[in-house]
Amino acid sequence: MKKPIKRTWMIASALTIGMAVLTPLQAGATEVEPTNGVTVQIEQQVTGTIKGISDDGIYLKGRDGKNYYINFYKFSDEQIAKMNLVEGQEITVEGSAVEGFSDFYTFEVYKKELPKEVTNEELTKLEEMFNEARKLQKEAAKADENKAFEEAEKIYEEMHKIYLDMGKIIKPYYLATWQPEPFEEYIENFGFSEKNIVIEENDNKQLKVLYEEWVKLEKDSQEEKANEKMNEFHKILQSYFDKLYPTPTFEAFIERFELDIPAEDFAKLKNIYDNAQKAEKDGNADESVNLWEEFYYIIDQFITPQTFEEYMADYEFKVSEADSNQLKQLYEEILKLNIKEDKAKIEEKWEAFHIILEPYFKANKEILISPSKLTVNGQEYLPQ
Repeated sequence: MKKPIKRTWMIASALTIGMAVLTPLQAGATEVEPTNGVTVQIEQQVTGTIKGISDDGIYLKGRDGKNYYINFYKFSDEQIAKMNLVEGQEITVEGSAVEGFSDFYTFEVYKKELPKEVTNEELTKLEEMFNEARKLQKEAAKADENKAFEEAEKIYEEMHKIYLDMGKIIKPYYLATWQPEPFEEYIENFGFSEKNIVIEENDNKQLKVLYEEWVKLEKDSQEEKANEKMNEFHKILQSYFDKLYPTPTFEAFIERFELDIPAEDFAKLKNIYDNAQKAEKDGNADESVNLWEEFYYIIDQFITPQTFEEYMADYEFKVSEADSNQLKQLYEEILKLNIKEDKAKIEEKWEAFHIILEPYFKANKEILISPSKLTVNGQEYLPQ
């Protein structure tokens, strides 16, 4: 398994908050020394090649050899579409480094999404709440980093309450202009007709009544009752969802692995698969987890593992010869262990493996840039 890059995202109201850590002053930044003698960082310019595109920005390989992530929150959808960005394209960015992903989503960015009718007094309150939520988010991230997970969970809950209170301030404005779809259009969006799935007349009548009651309750801001109606709505639709997204047969599922499995093990796997699907439908989560673990224990016996060299080739960075020798020894020891019987030993060795790699991950971590100007194909773009 590769070491995951941990990014925790929480979505509440219209907020999207992310977490990461970055050295405050990055190489390549322009600096200025004020009269008080304190050196501060201002904007920097980076030119590089796009190596990946996300929903909110791009991953850039700088000419300086460093990795960057450039966020696009400040730019409009029209601007981004006009840039016509593709991997391998060269781009020049001017902007400032930030500490974490959440720093991209400033109150100014959030404010642009709000209805124009929101009052100045409400904006002031929202900004205070926004900043408090950001402060809590950083505290939670620190608790997570220190493995104080219970403390982090409490902080996240407190933060979530702030988001809900923010939602209560702005929801009336959205409701005032909300034009809900007619029931027929709403139900059509699920795509049942595309698969020739016909909703029975009696179910259709109940669904329409529930939908219209849900709309009324939403407009009256009776959220709890509205959620109850929508839960009833989806309960009726569940059998139709099962038809729309049928569980693959065992044969179709196992075919994806492209493995040569003996008949005896094939039969075992089919039995486990069927029982796991039943456990999921019956809501027996623990039983389902245990069955899937057993399923993959068997599957693992027929998978040819990557060599150490193949495994390391997926990383962009190169490790020293001494570290490589240690990593290879650990990797080969892991492969010799029984995945079922030696689980604790395997986890211990992976931990040692990742401790050796940690400095390389840190050295190759993306520098986060909040841009003030982008230059693409000679065309300059400024935030809107």
